[in-house]
Amino acid sequence: MPFIKLTKIERKRFLVLITCVLLAIAGWLFLALNNKYVYTAKTVLIYKNFPQKKAFHPLQSDTVDLLVEGTGWQLLFARLRVNPQSININLDKLNNRNFVLFSEQLYSVNNQLETSQKIISVRPDTLYFDFSKRTVKRVPVKLVSNLTFVKQFGISDRIQCTPDYVTVSGPQEELEKIEEWKTDTLTLHDMQYPAVTRVAMKQNVLKNVNIFPGNVEVKLPVDEFTEKTLEVPLKVINNNEYYNVKLYPKKIKITFMVALSSYQQVNEDFIEAVVDLNEWKLRHHGQLTVKLMRFPDYCRKVKVDPVKIDFIIEK
Repeated sequence: MPFIKLTKIERKRFLVLITCVLLAIAGWLFLALNNKYVYTAKTVLIYKNFPQKKAFHPLQSDTVDLLVEGTGWQLLFARLRVNPQSININLDKLNNRNFVLFSEQLYSVNNQLETSQKIISVRPDTLYFDFSKRTVKRVPVKLVSNLTFVKQFGISDRIQCTPDYVTVSGPQEELEKIEEWKTDTLTLHDMQYPAVTRVAMKQNVLKNVNIFPGNVEVKLPVDEFTEKTLEVPLKVINNNEYYNVKLYPKKIKITFMVALSSYQQVNEDFIEAVVDLNEWKLRHHGQLTVKLMRFPDYCRKVKVDPVKIDFIIEK
């Protein structure tokens, strides 16, 4: 294929032509991108100023379409999303009616934007709400945790949440289903010292139920554990006929892990071991099984010796 050979003057003219075309395109892009354009963006609603004596339930999604006016530069640099990606909606009008108009709040909504974008309108413009009588209930906090410890360390006492109850408010039929409120998962690894931290309550998925407070303080007592063995006397339960029951042996050995700070404190009075005579009366067993009716929550059982007990019944 033959190449087109240009003279020095022709090459210079060609370069001038290309430069002029590029400058024309750049000028056109600059003017075009400075123009205003209208486009649609989705955003999430965050409700503020709830009615004090009413429980409400939105009758539509919490995501709306915003008709936004912005420059071509914002479109070019992928700034289609409104920033922030959520907007606050004032619900104080719900004290007198069951709907909210976006057209009444466009000024405050536009003040929330961090760019020169301008919201022209919202679809839908009207938000409707269903109301019911509002009640209040206190429910216990349930800590959700994922804890790991350095070897020989662990939780040495009851974990404390402050407050240990939260207040929920909303329709009575919804509150009747709530018996506790979980926290977000508290994750701590390789623990060997006591810790105090704050944990947020699990996000509320019920739009018409509010929770207070939104987080709790958690105290985690952590200590080093060591092994301890105690001899604990056995008790006989369900001996309604008052048989003379002789156990062999009368005591059992319980080996468990206990925190160093509680080593001297924990003794046989903290533990109750029993055998159930119904095993002989109803199931005709030749041995009775040892059961622990009381055992410290902050100790970890290792071994019970023996697990089965021989016995003699004197009628």
